[in-house]
Amino acid sequence: MSLLPNRRVQGDWYDKPVPENVVWGKRFYLETTQVFRNVKATKNPAVCIGNDVSVYSGCSFSIGLNGFCSVGDFSLLNGALIMADEEIVIGKHCLISWNVGLADSDFHPVEPALRMQDSIALSAYYPNKPPRPRIETRPIRIGDNVWIGMNSVVLKGVTIGDNSIVAAGSIVTHDVPPNTMVAGNPARVVKAI
Repeated sequence: MSLLPNRRVQGDWYDKPVPENVVWGKRFYLETTQVFRNVKATKNPAVCIGNDVSVYSGCSFSIGLNGFCSVGDFSLLNGALIMADEEIVIGKHCLISWNVGLADSDFHPVEPALRMQDSIALSAYYPNKPPRPRIETRPIRIGDNVWIGMNSVVLKGVTIGDNSIVAAGSIVTHDVPPNTMVAGNPARVVKAI
């Protein structure tokens, strides 16, 4: 679907425009503006989409107040969940499949008392909510020509090297060298490409 001058997709069921802090290059294919409904970032731009990128309806960009995400030319995202509180960089010619989660933060503390405080802070209607505890973030970097198979998760601080493949259902907790296939939970190198 083509984006109209009013930042909407022609014939889209979702009636809101693409946020002003989302920018894109030539021939950007967007199935629905709904994929940007969770862009809360104050940065401008907060999301940079390259030329000839395709983003399908199952995707969701959840970009926190200080978050940023970029997607390189000719990349395709189909059902991916991008959760950036700091930064997620996706290279050129990447294929990111259904139910892939990219998260540059744990989004909740590990320590039990802080996690309890966080659950109270996030309560929608609780009076006198405490502030949320500080949550650690570390950027995710995905190189060029990377394929991430469906139902995989890439966690904070991970870099995936150029030309690599993450097999379906993998949990990536450590860097992936270039020209490598990883698989499993946690993901481990299974072969060189």
